[in-house]
Amino acid sequence: MTRPIYLDYNGTTPLDPEVLDAMYPFLKEEFGNPSSSHWYGIKPRQAVEAARVQVAGLLGCLPGEVLFTSGGSESNNHAIKGMARALKSKGHHIITSAVEHPAVLEVCRYLEGEGFETTQVPVDDYGLVDPEQVQSALRPDTILITIMHANNEVGTVQPITHIAGLARARGIVMHTDAAQSLGKIPADVSTLGVDLLSVAGHKLYAPKGVGALYVREGLMPDKFCHGAGQEKGGRAGTENVPGIVGLGRACEIAARDPAGAADRMRHLRDRLHDGIVSRVAGVRLNGHPEHRLPNTLNLSFKRIEANLLLEEIGLDVAASAGAACHAGSVSISHVLEAMRVPVEWAKGTLRFTVGRMTTTEEIDKAVDVVAMAVAKLRSA
Repeated sequence: MTRPIYLDYNGTTPLDPEVLDAMYPFLKEEFGNPSSSHWYGIKPRQAVEAARVQVAGLLGCLPGEVLFTSGGSESNNHAIKGMARALKSKGHHIITSAVEHPAVLEVCRYLEGEGFETTQVPVDDYGLVDPEQVQSALRPDTILITIMHANNEVGTVQPITHIAGLARARGIVMHTDAAQSLGKIPADVSTLGVDLLSVAGHKLYAPKGVGALYVREGLMPDKFCHGAGQEKGGRAGTENVPGIVGLGRACEIAARDPAGAADRMRHLRDRLHDGIVSRVAGVRLNGHPEHRLPNTLNLSFKRIEANLLLEEIGLDVAASAGAACHAGSVSISHVLEAMRVPVEWAKGTLRFTVGRMTTTEEIDKAVDVVAMAVAKLRSA
């Protein structure tokens, strides 16, 4: 059976072959614990530190500012909980946005049970945060702002540099979730002006179960995981050496030709968009038309239910839905709701995301598959 065309790179990415090759020795002969003082610990320890340099190179930070984690969700939890608890003597107010990933929104909601208060700033119809809305939400007891670099559903890129400037001027800590942006658009921490930044390996052609957290030198978030003194005491637990090595190599690859990679993804994304709208009426683009990830295409099909469309194309194209329709009810993503996408459009929303392995031939076939599926469903 021919496998479907994969257009869900924002969901996860396959391992880059170079990443797999780099990991292999640490899955086989170099199995030692990097904390061991004997011979078997030497190469794993050196590999972890080399990966730290590679990650720092992509982020534009010092290697010592990189903390390895189990993934983007842990990085977000560590950054938000850790800084909130470390700064609670200064205040209890956190600002975030209405379109964050659950790994941010649920963390903020959890902290409300500890006495913290959260303000969710709204977004416009493109999913864009207005820095003036952030400024209006500031209070004397605001200690942390956490707003994603780019949205995972619609791809809208937020004005993080501007927002971080507002935070810095008031001595407020700024965190951004860069799980979706890293490797697609520049995410240099100095340019962004952030204090903490979250990385997810499996969005970057590295394995699942590994990530990183940039923590600006001088900041000390409370520990998220207690135990021994790994990661300079910042995160307990024996390091996932193969995963860390894979993440390091993935960051090195992403740093080679970022502009070229972005241009290629943008070309494929726009070819898919142009092909679909040329053959299908009643299609709406969600997300900012310009300030958007180069690989992300979020489309709503009028008079279509997303789950039925996914079923129709499922043997040929793998994508993801922005809504689920059940008997008598429609469940729409919180991102589309925050963007005020009308229900008649939102319930027919699919996200297509291209990646490093996507080909022009796959895009052209996907256009055919989607166009025929929509025509079939509408005629029925």
